[in-house]
Amino acid sequence: MSGSMTREDFDAYLVPCFAPAPFIPVRAAGSRVWDQQGKEYIDMAGGIAVNALGHAHPALAQALQDQLAKLWHIGNGYTNEPVLQLAKTLVQSTFADKVFFCNSGAEANEAALKLARKYAHDKFGGEKSELIAFNHAFHGRTLFTVSVGGQPKYSSDYAPLPQGITHLPYNDIEAVTAAISSRTCAVIVEPIIGEGGVIPADPAFLQALRTLCDRHHATLIFDEVQTGAGRTGHLYAYQHYNVVPDILTSAKGLGAASRSARCWRKRPGRRSSSQALMAPPSAATRWRQPSLTPCWPISMRRCWRALASAMR
Repeated sequence: MSGSMTREDFDAYLVPCFAPAPFIPVRAAGSRVWDQQGKEYIDMAGGIAVNALGHAHPALAQALQDQLAKLWHIGNGYTNEPVLQLAKTLVQSTFADKVFFCNSGAEANEAALKLARKYAHDKFGGEKSELIAFNHAFHGRTLFTVSVGGQPKYSSDYAPLPQGITHLPYNDIEAVTAAISSRTCAVIVEPIIGEGGVIPADPAFLQALRTLCDRHHATLIFDEVQTGAGRTGHLYAYQHYNVVPDILTSAKGLGAASRSARCWRKRPGRRSSSQALMAPPSAATRWRQPSLTPCWPISMRRCWRALASAMR
């Protein structure tokens, strides 16, 4: 037996944004979870695609304990060794020139969309601000990202919503070809659409998006919050398709329940990635907290080992 709190306390004290299970987990290890009565469950969701190494992984627990004993939180006025280590690893392992860290997948997508609009505004003027996204996609729960996600059930209560967003059928390149124009600043897409049915993009679809974005000087954003960190057999799903986006967003399994990253690729004819990353006013007080950053390299290394073993 554990704890004096009950499931009814959730209804009494918390805003009912979600509908939790009737039991309260109090302990977990690997894929197993135990409730207050000691009943054992198998966790089939992994914290909604977050716990890439399972619950209470000893290497992650040790890394957190070690870091908490040295340096916990320092704010944006300083950098720290764990975040520098992860940034270097991500740049060396992907197409990215630079990395921007924040607190969640929603913040990563928000920052990516802001960056795309700011780049278009600075380079081409304020008329180039429209976005193309896809039906049944999910990009987060901020007002901007929930509007870009193509699911009215999540956004209709918050009208008026941000404007200039066109939603199209997934995998329909003819629809994109008809909709994209000189006013389009970005196209955002999940390489495997999650809430829309776990449907992989057709290779020709992503390749055509790359071509159309180049033709219309639009930024191509891959939302890999769910598909990243080895979940598809490569470190990121774009590597299956040989299609390189301009911006890639990552979270969930990358940090094993800590933070997320947004990557920007420097392309010919565009300003340097360092200038682009400094441009958007997107930051948070806790975005690179050293007490949680050590989880990232451990999670990534163990994902790589699993991928290498599977490919033998």
